[in-house]
Amino acid sequence: MIYLGVAALALAGCKQGDPQLGKASIDKVVAAMTLEEKAQFVIGTGMAGTDGQSAVIGSTKAIVPGAAGTTRALPRLGIPAIVLADGPAGLRIDPTREGDDATYYCTHFPIGTLLASTWNQELVENVGQSIGEEVHEYGADVLLAPALNIHRHPLNGRNFEYYSEDPVVAGKTAAAYVRGVQKNDVGTSIKHFAYNNQETNRTGNNAIISPRAQREIYLKGFEIAVKEADPWTVMTSYNKINGTYTSQSKDLVTTVLRDEWGYKGTVMTDWYGGDDAAAQMRAGNDMLQPGTDLQYEQIMAAIKDGSLSEAELDACVKRILNLVLRSPKMKGYAYTNKPDLQAHAAVTRQSALEGMVLLENRANTLPLKNVKNVAVFGCTSYAFIAGGTGSGNVNRAYTVSLLDGLKNAGFNVDESKKDMYLKHIADEEAAFKATLHDALAAFYPTPRPSEIVPSAAELRASALTNDVAIITFGRNSGEFFDRSSADFSLTDKEIALLKGVTAAFHAVGKKVVVVLNIGGVIETASWKNIPDAVLLAWQAGQEGGNSVTDILTGKQSPSGKLPMTFPLGLMDAASSANFPIDADTGVYFTNRRKDIGQKDVDQTDYAEGIYVGYRWFDKQNLAVSYPFGYGLSYTSFEYSEPAVENDGKTIKATVTVKNTGAVEGKEAVQLYVSAPAGTLDKPVQELKAYAKTKALKPGESQQVTLTFATADLASFDEAKSAWVVDAGTYAFRFGASSRDIRCEASAEVAASEVKVNNVLGK
Repeated sequence: MIYLGVAALALAGCKQGDPQLGKASIDKVVAAMTLEEKAQFVIGTGMAGTDGQSAVIGSTKAIVPGAAGTTRALPRLGIPAIVLADGPAGLRIDPTREGDDATYYCTHFPIGTLLASTWNQELVENVGQSIGEEVHEYGADVLLAPALNIHRHPLNGRNFEYYSEDPVVAGKTAAAYVRGVQKNDVGTSIKHFAYNNQETNRTGNNAIISPRAQREIYLKGFEIAVKEADPWTVMTSYNKINGTYTSQSKDLVTTVLRDEWGYKGTVMTDWYGGDDAAAQMRAGNDMLQPGTDLQYEQIMAAIKDGSLSEAELDACVKRILNLVLRSPKMKGYAYTNKPDLQAHAAVTRQSALEGMVLLENRANTLPLKNVKNVAVFGCTSYAFIAGGTGSGNVNRAYTVSLLDGLKNAGFNVDESKKDMYLKHIADEEAAFKATLHDALAAFYPTPRPSEIVPSAAELRASALTNDVAIITFGRNSGEFFDRSSADFSLTDKEIALLKGVTAAFHAVGKKVVVVLNIGGVIETASWKNIPDAVLLAWQAGQEGGNSVTDILTGKQSPSGKLPMTFPLGLMDAASSANFPIDADTGVYFTNRRKDIGQKDVDQTDYAEGIYVGYRWFDKQNLAVSYPFGYGLSYTSFEYSEPAVENDGKTIKATVTVKNTGAVEGKEAVQLYVSAPAGTLDKPVQELKAYAKTKALKPGESQQVTLTFATADLASFDEAKSAWVVDAGTYAFRFGASSRDIRCEASAEVAASEVKVNNVLGK
């Protein structure tokens, strides 16, 4: 599509004896490249059918149809094109191909937020390994995942792809995912580096963030993932940081990522990220995707006028060549196009169980006992949501609804309203899609259908003939748009349905269970005491209905814990003061500006600093609906024998956890640390480590050991540009949640200070 003239010149210069990648050194291969080839090589191959400005994901039709992009091949030097494909809930490629009767479905695994809710790094690694096998067998080389931006605000449209409001949970989960995927000899791309915490005007928004908040909150997860998992690539974000596009920030991409953290891999842009290709090369952002003619022209002009040196360009070329050398394409891997989808369906079904969070369970309503006949209400019970939209979607063969999951488990489900529900859902979806006329139509999250509220007489009849009622409420979101404040709360019809069903079933002594099939935080405080139980199922992938049923029936005790806080109200979150709540983002490339009355669109001031999530709620002593780390079980656990050792380099904390209930279960143990008073204002407590027990039988105990570097107790002192550990007595608090501390120990810690580069300032 692009650079055709340059390609022709390069091929015309082909001569026998050219060094071949993999046989000759990279230095020799680079020395044999023309300047034009180098400028061409750092730019992707474009998107078929676009004008260089469209946001529509293109197709690498000649290799893996539906993949997001490719690198550029240089055949005369033995350099193949490698394939970059979307994630992170599974590989995203086209399920059908022109002139081919076969299907190429991928497995839709649970969303990132559910994986984080497992608090189980081994489980996440296993899920990553299954995803990586599909990447490998479908012929892709790099999966554009995981995504680990911080849940700064509940309404961020892509929170479902991300992990947590806490950087330790985000970083550890991402590291486990990367290790799993890369076991298959394919790469990952941790994203979006960094500060991509809103979708509104994401390609132009300027994030104003203090160096301390950057270092402690928004970069820490990336640092953990880089150091613990060595991802093949890092993807820079669209937004600016303190006035500079992240892909054009040498402070970020070279000084912090490479020099301070020791990263050796390749850095790429998000698709069409940034506005100055030469500046991106100078920053050390090696690869520009998907590639435009303008970028080639900018690089060549900068070389000519001396603002970009050929040595700087060469450094980027070399890092891409190192990536190509590691790829399955370079190694000639004969991919099968036949991953084990049946085995992976079992993986996604089982993995989802540990990330579902039991929020309420009065009078031990769950697991269901002596229940045969079930009434299901709510549109989402009939049309389960596997995951979010946009590049995080997966083209899968099916999605198991709650209705079908219950039937698969042997329940008699009242299907008298099924046809009505399905027609209502289809009609509202069709009406919405009829309003879409731009190139992004396929990526817009379809609004949830308006809820159906049966009459009082219909509900009474249902209560008489069924043993229990299950209501599913759904929420969906995706790329390009943030959620609205209306999406945060249940609608009037949803409340009417909840109250009507509960009144009818309670009148005859029967229970009501609410299932939340959602991708992000919603308001719960005003209604959570109406039903008898509330299960937060998140978006569990294609086996969602089966996974939810496994929890409802007690096949496995729930052990998920919240990786974020559920506030009482939206405005309780500190970031609500500076977030584009209900800003009309319009079309993707349309900038919405403050000068037309829309706040936090062109520029967002992260005025809350380090006080994100539980750090803010604890500091302000604010009541919450559900705290960070919260989650109920069908059993109970006792914590005892807390102990902490500090040898000056490593903190080793131990606690004994005993299952004191009647059924087998797992417990996610969280270690919070409270620092002594020092020169800096500090959170009340911060999560520093966590681990999940094995499946403990009733009466069984396990000693849980949590370790981390003593240096991780440091706070970032901007005046010194240093990580500073204050001397004194630190409290190590073992909790079942951030507000359920079961026991604690203390240890003395000596002062220390580690200086870093004075960069990333306002």
